[in-house]
Amino acid sequence: MRRSLLFSVFLFGLNVVLSGCGQKSGVTNLKMAHGLDISHPVHKAMMFMRQRALALSDSTLVIDVYPNEQLGSEKECIELLQLGGLAMTKVSSSPLESFIDEYKVFALPFLFRSSEHRWKVLNGDIGKRILASGDRVGLRGLCYYDAGARSFYTKVKPILHPDDLKGLKIRTQQSPMAMKMIEALGGSATPIAWGELYTSLQQGVVDGAENNEPSLYTSNHYEVCKYYSLDEHTMVPDVVLISTEIWENLSPGHRQVLQDAADASVEFQRKVWASFVQESMEKMTAAGLEVYNPDKKSFIDRAQKVWKEFEGTVVGELADQIIKVE
Repeated sequence: MRRSLLFSVFLFGLNVVLSGCGQKSGVTNLKMAHGLDISHPVHKAMMFMRQRALALSDSTLVIDVYPNEQLGSEKECIELLQLGGLAMTKVSSSPLESFIDEYKVFALPFLFRSSEHRWKVLNGDIGKRILASGDRVGLRGLCYYDAGARSFYTKVKPILHPDDLKGLKIRTQQSPMAMKMIEALGGSATPIAWGELYTSLQQGVVDGAENNEPSLYTSNHYEVCKYYSLDEHTMVPDVVLISTEIWENLSPGHRQVLQDAADASVEFQRKVWASFVQESMEKMTAAGLEVYNPDKKSFIDRAQKVWKEFEGTVVGELADQIIKVE
C-alpha cells in the first residue's frame, strides 16, 4: 500500500516536471524549446510569436521559450513532443525524416531552383500537406521558417568540386538523407549534435560541416573553419511543431490564436533572416572567413545518385510535384 502510494506520488511529480502544457487560472502555458542561440533570427521569430499570442489571447496563452538546447537536442525535443513532455519545438526538417517520410524530400540536393520557388512550394498545397503529415505520429506542423541554403565550411581547404570532399569527415545532422548526400558527393558523413560541433571541429573529430550563414556565425564555427564554399546543396526549412495531443487539448480559440501567431512570425522571421544573412557575412569575412562560389554543375551531377534511390517512393513523387511548381 505504502509502496503504491509512493509510486503514485512519483508519477504525479514526474508529470508536473515534464508536462509541456500547464493551465492555471484560465491561462495556458506552452513550453517551447530549440537549440539555437538567442541572437539567432529564428529565436527572435519565436519571441515574436510569443508576443503575438499574448496580444491575441489577452494574455491567456503564454509560450515559454527555452533556447540553446536547454531541454535537449532537436531529436530529443521531437521525442518529448510525442510523449507530451514538451508542447512545441523548432527543428530543422532533417531530424524529422526519421519520424515522417514526407520530410525527406526537403533534403534532396538541389531540389529548389531558387528561394522564390521554395516559398511557393512551402506556402502552397504541397507544403501544407507535409506539415499535416506529422499528425499521424503526434507531431503537428504549424509553419516553416527560412533556414536559407546549406553550404560547406571546412578547416583545411575550400570545397570547389565534389572531389575536394574525398577523405574529409563532414558533420551532418541526425539525418539519413544528409548522410546519403555527403557520401554521394564523396565525403565521409559524421552525424554530431549541434551543441558538440564546435569542440569536434577544434579537436579534429570532423574536418568541416555544412550550414547556412547565420548558423555559421552565431555558432562561432567560422573561428575554426576559414573556408566557406557556397554550393547551396540544400534549402532545408525549419519547422515549428506542436504536440498533436496538446494541440487537440487547446480550446478552439487558443488554437486559432496560436496558428495566427505562428503565421505572423513567419513573415517577421523572413525579414529578420534576410538582414541577418548580410550582417553575418560581413562580420565573418571581416574576421578572415574566405568565401567561394564554386560551379554547381559537378555537385548537381554527382547528387543524382541520391535522387535515383527514391524513384517510385513517396519522396520521389513529392519531388516530381515540387519540380512542376512554377
